[in-house]
Amino acid sequence: MYLLVNALGLLVFIAIAVLFSKNRSKINWRSIATMVVVNLVLAWFFTSFSVGRDMIDGAATGFNELVSVAQEGIDFALKPTGAKLQGNFFTSVLLPILLVVPLFDILTYFGILPFVIKWLGKGLSKLFGQPKFESFFSIEMMFLGNTEALAVSALQLKKMKADRMLTLAMMSMSCVTASVIGSYTMMMPGRYILTAVPINVINALIVTAILNPVEVTPEEDTIAKIGAAPAAAEDVDSGSEKLAEAEVKEATKVEREPFFSFLGDSILGAGKLILIIAANVIAFVALAAMVDKLLGLVNPWLSLEHILGIIMYPFAWLLGVGSQAFDLAQLMGTKLITNEFVVMGSVTNKISHFSDHYAAVLTVFLTSFANFSTVGMIVGCFKGMVSEDKSRVVAKNVGYLLLSGILVSLFSAAMVGLFVW
Repeated sequence: MYLLVNALGLLVFIAIAVLFSKNRSKINWRSIATMVVVNLVLAWFFTSFSVGRDMIDGAATGFNELVSVAQEGIDFALKPTGAKLQGNFFTSVLLPILLVVPLFDILTYFGILPFVIKWLGKGLSKLFGQPKFESFFSIEMMFLGNTEALAVSALQLKKMKADRMLTLAMMSMSCVTASVIGSYTMMMPGRYILTAVPINVINALIVTAILNPVEVTPEEDTIAKIGAAPAAAEDVDSGSEKLAEAEVKEATKVEREPFFSFLGDSILGAGKLILIIAANVIAFVALAAMVDKLLGLVNPWLSLEHILGIIMYPFAWLLGVGSQAFDLAQLMGTKLITNEFVVMGSVTNKISHFSDHYAAVLTVFLTSFANFSTVGMIVGCFKGMVSEDKSRVVAKNVGYLLLSGILVSLFSAAMVGLFVW
């Protein structure tokens, strides 16, 4: 029965996307059907076949090994002499980012990561019939993060139509950054974290293609090189392809920063990221506790989790978790108003006791940056990078940004949940 509920849930989530579509007549259903089938096959392969599970488990082990290597530096700096360092959220989850971020930046510096992103993006475009840059961007943001991917895409954003630019803003709600996956796998089942990452990429394309279908002409369907320095590119007229290509070439001629200077900046950037995440987690947990205290004065039953549970209950029930729907709904709602780290940290010591299906749908739902604070980051990013008219289009559609992020998380949880029981 619960399998049928889960299947029904996926259909309902698709129907919700169609209901809120900005232009239903322009939806490319052939492309949508192809992407849905491919994503279901991927979810099936990664969860139901031993070779698929081994691939995912191997990737999860690799990230855990990175974290263990990072622990050597953490122990050296923080462990009291002659004592054992006691792990906590900060030392075990956040500080390993100091190794992972520079590692991915090094791969970018030597052109390895841009090469992978470029060809994976081209492959997705060919397979799904989606515009080249949207496909490219879906891979780019998976490795680099939403604001970073937008920053290196400044040339496209300046020459892109406002409605197409909105698609990128909506996609940006559904990313994860490769540099924090190791932190995720320390708190949640790595198998489901690593399964969610590629599933999210394709679902971001599916959801935005339904919510905001945009016709892209061959002249508009171009990709600038990932290494282009945004500051070196001037604003480009959308119809002048030759000028755009010339500016990309000129931008890539900028002298590359010396490696150790680059590495130092990367490490400092990783430190800032850790402080940002830590500040958000501390503030959100404290604010939620304060709200619960205030609600408790009105009625002892009232709490933020209970209210969010009521709001998200129908969606949680449609994921086929049965009697655990209200618990799942509370965690889903908490994630949306705080962030995934807050919820992962609260269940990390309990998730081994959850049923396989419940653990899978919860983990996959949490594996994204979709929350209210991300909306503000994306709106601010566009405001600083494009014209006022274009940034206003993004600001006017914050509801669509949030809806897109929620639907991608629900799509991914429902797809993976179909095959884990």
